[in-house]
This record gives sequence, structure tokens and C-alpha cells, in this order.
Amino acid sequence: METWHVMQSYESAAGSLRVSTKTLYYSGGTTDSGFVNAAVTSGPEKVYLVFYGSQWGTQGSSGGQVTFSNDPANAAPYLQNLFLGLGTGEGWSTVMTQYCDGPAAVKGSTSCPSSANFIPYPGGGTVLAGVWYDNSAPSPQQATTAQLTQEALNAAAHFGNTTAASNRYVQYVILSPTGTNPDGFNAGANFCAWHNYTTSSSGDIAYTNMPYVYDAGSSCGKNFVNAGTAGVADGFSIVEGHEYAETLTDQFPSTGWVTKRGSETGDVCAWISTGQGASGNVTMKTGVFAMQSTYSDKNNACELTL
Repeated sequence: METWHVMQSYESAAGSLRVSTKTLYYSGGTTDSGFVNAAVTSGPEKVYLVFYGSQWGTQGSSGGQVTFSNDPANAAPYLQNLFLGLGTGEGWSTVMTQYCDGPAAVKGSTSCPSSANFIPYPGGGTVLAGVWYDNSAPSPQQATTAQLTQEALNAAAHFGNTTAASNRYVQYVILSPTGTNPDGFNAGANFCAWHNYTTSSSGDIAYTNMPYVYDAGSSCGKNFVNAGTAGVADGFSIVEGHEYAETLTDQFPSTGWVTKRGSETGDVCAWISTGQGASGNVTMKTGVFAMQSTYSDKNNACELTL
């Protein structure tokens, strides 16, 4: 996900993206790990949160959620509650359920036949599959892509997900602590987060590089929806929600649903502040979270909820 300033500069130079350029097309999937046309999370979604590095401080607990002493935005419990809240009747997750993969899905299409394998609406309270504080060592000041990839592999091993089947519908979120610059975040690289995957003996491992976006201020969503203290953590739910949705719809980039230019469902709807598709608050059973819209091929529009 690009920073707010980069996206605004792009749209000022190129004009607002036309609907036709936002349309998502099915890219055909992958046959890695023996799966047939695997491209999206067409099974029960599982998210593992990995707090990477001893700089997170002392681990505690509050309200049943893991907390850390060096977490000025209280991002850890906020993100846990976000993923526990998905599938509890909120309409944000519904947008992604129109996308599919499997042998019945047609490469190059913009819609799915009823016989395809669809992204399911999440089971309430089941998306968050686990939390791991990896405090075995400090995370690097500027972790490389290779180091972040290795941490995702470490997480898969930690949680006992050692087969392709156990990782098929899984994503690992590698959360770096405040003050660090994973892959150049907040140190010249104009992004807030990104997702990718790696092949391994345990199957294809989907993961997200999720920096401590609070450090980048408004460039990565602080107070984008809510003013004052209510919006301190806006960037965490907007940015991580963006990467989560893109992993669901393009789990193994770029074999899933992307535009003709290679953009994903979150990219084409990022940082909309007013009008159709504007970011806003989404109410879940676990709280209220600032979220961005994602793209609906059915409606030819960015939709916050359906």
C-alpha cells in the first residue's frame, strides 16, 4: 500500500482512476504445492499475528488480548480485536466474497460461475488464528525482504503449519515494532505495507510486511477517518485491512484478481476521503474500526460495505 502523499501525487498527475482501469480480472491461479488454480483464500480465513522483535517490550494482557509495553498506539490489542470482529455481521467482508478461484474460474474474466470456489464470508471470531511474540532477538533496524520472509517461515513452523494444506488459507502478518524501518518503511520507501508469498517445503506461505505505521503519521493513515485520540490507530486498521483484503483476493501475487495494470483490490480504492468508496468506520462486535473500501466488480465501484 502506497503512502497517502504518493497516491495523491499520482492521481493529481493522471487524474482520478477511471472505473474501467479499476476492474479486476482473474489471472488464472497457480498450481504450486499441487493445488489446482489456487489464487484466492477460498476457504476458512486464518490470520496469524507475529510481533517481530524484542523491541515490543514486556508482554502483558488486557481484556483477553496480548499487550506490549512499547506500543504507543496500542496497535496489538486493536488489531487482535479487528480480526476477532470480522465475520460478526459487518458488511466490509462481504465485498470480497464475489471473487473466486479453482478449475471453474475462467482466466481473464471479471465474474465467477456459480461452480467456482468463492472466498467465504468469515466465521465470526474465527479469523484470528494465533498470536506470537517472537522476542528471541531484536528485529533488525531495517529488515530486508529476505529477513521478513524468513520470519513468516519461522511463524509457520511455530504454529505447526508444516504442510501445504495447513497453509492454504493462511496469512502471516509480520508486525515490526515502533522505531524500525522494515524494507525501508518511513526511511525513503514510499509505502505503508505490502504483502507477498514464498514457496517452501510447507507449501506456499502468504505474508504481510506490516510496519508500525503510527511512526509515519498521516502519510499512513493516522486520523484519516477519526480526529484526535479516536483516530490514533486508524492507520493500522486501514493499512492492515488493505493488505488482508488483497491477500484474500490475490493470495499468491499476481495469480488472483488484479487490474490490467497489476493493481489489486485495495490499491484502486486507497485513500479515498470523500464520496463513493470513502474510507469510514465499520462497526463490529469487537469495536469500531477505520477501514478503506475495496473494489466490487459487480457494482463497478469501490465499496466500504455491502
